[in-house]
Amino acid sequence: MKLERFGLGLAKGLALTSKHLFRKKITTEYPDQKLSTSRRIRGQQFVWKEELCTGCSTCAKSCPHGIIEIVTARNSDNRYSVEKFEIDIGRCMFCGLCIEVCPYNALFLGRSYEQSQYSRRLLWASKEMLKLPDSARSAYGHAEIEDQIPVQSLLIYGQLSSEMVEKNDN
Repeated sequence: MKLERFGLGLAKGLALTSKHLFRKKITTEYPDQKLSTSRRIRGQQFVWKEELCTGCSTCAKSCPHGIIEIVTARNSDNRYSVEKFEIDIGRCMFCGLCIEVCPYNALFLGRSYEQSQYSRRLLWASKEMLKLPDSARSAYGHAEIEDQIPVQSLLIYGQLSSEMVEKNDN
């Protein structure tokens, strides 16, 4: 009776293993072939729209670590302009609270996940580094732009999704 119980379990395990053993491989060769990330990825990057930002510092106040530094100055036409906008990406946990509370939709998370550096000094994102094109934006916290971002590419049983196949053919 014990042998029958162990033999059945072993047979089921070997059947599952053999099913995956003869399946087409789904591994991608990362540096050569990159998959599209999710539309709402919380990537290690920020995208800032200077023309929409008023310098209200709501994002800096909502940050749990206090890593956003904003300095504003009054112009000659009695309006505020942002002179300094920096984020310490080395201490950021990419929680997205700053993105969600921005009343003017001036701050976005980016879709890039390749932001590693060799020095902590290089992990400060200055005003110029945050001005990225619209294609770098993630839809996290901004569902209205989700249609403008390409669909995530998935590997399902060794076959790329149809959109990824079309992109690779071009």
